[in-house]
Amino acid sequence: MVLRGKAWKFGDDISTDLICPGRYFHLRSNLEELAKHVLEDADPQFVQKMSKGDFVVAGNNFGLGSSREHAPTIMKIAGVSAVLAKSFARIFYRNAINIGLPLVECDTDSIDTGDELEVDLEKGLVKNLTKNTEIKVHPLPRAMINILNDGGLLAHIEKHGDFKLD
Repeated sequence: MVLRGKAWKFGDDISTDLICPGRYFHLRSNLEELAKHVLEDADPQFVQKMSKGDFVVAGNNFGLGSSREHAPTIMKIAGVSAVLAKSFARIFYRNAINIGLPLVECDTDSIDTGDELEVDLEKGLVKNLTKNTEIKVHPLPRAMINILNDGGLLAHIEKHGDFKLD
């Protein structure tokens, strides 16, 4: 699975409240509308500036806070193809994979907003096409690649009729 898009850089400790602002909680049954506000509290113009397929790039502890799965879900609906960060909150990581949003743990210091990236999840390679550099990362396990390729855990189970990882 190879993804390509522009990087949008954020800092450390991007919480689920920054990803999915609580003041829009009343929209939780309308995820398309809620997705129009993704990361609004971290960058008010993010949704207007990004394009489908772009990447969110961050520092440490991305997705900390509440366990609401709305945060990764609305990122995916908004068109974010993957999130690259130095580290992720554990429950956010699991929720993201479950809904089919790829996450890549890597050193993001050399990536800047606007850099064009190519991410190969199976090879474990992040290419910064703007700077002509590469970051090697641990490739995702085959089980996670299969879940992501199927569109998330529920779609994977529906497709295979059981929880098959290979």
